[in-house]
Amino acid sequence: MEQFNLEIISPEESILIKNDTEEVVIPAIEGYMGILKDHIPLISFLKPGIIDVKSSNENLNFYVDDGIVEFKDNTLSVLTSNIFDLKKIDKNQIDKIIKDAEEGLKKENIKDQEKYILDQKIGVLNSINPN
Repeated sequence: MEQFNLEIISPEESILIKNDTEEVVIPAIEGYMGILKDHIPLISFLKPGIIDVKSSNENLNFYVDDGIVEFKDNTLSVLTSNIFDLKKIDKNQIDKIIKDAEEGLKKENIKDQEKYILDQKIGVLNSINPN
C-alpha cells in the first residue's frame, strides 16, 4: 500500500511523526473520514473521537477531544490540545474525563454546540472505557 507522512502535534509536544502511514481515520466534524495517499487537500475541524492510524508495521489508536486537521502534499497534520494513546490510558483517567464532561452538561445556559461536543466526548469515552 502507498504511504504518506503523518504528524500529530499538541502545544506541549510532538505526539507522533511517521513517514510510513498507509491510512488514517479521523473524527472530523463532518463525520469519520479516511485519509489515504494522494487524498485531495483538506482542512477540517476534529470532534471528540478516535484517530485510527494504520502503517506497514503497526496500528495505533488515539482519543482526541478537538483540533484541526490539514492534508496537503501527502502530509497529514493533526493539531490538537488534548490527545492520548488508548494503549497508555487507564480506567481512572477515562472515568475522570467522563465525570467532568457530565458536570459540564449540567451547566445552566449551555450552548447547543458545547452540549453536542460534551455528548460526543461521553459517548466515545464510554465506548472505550474498560469496565
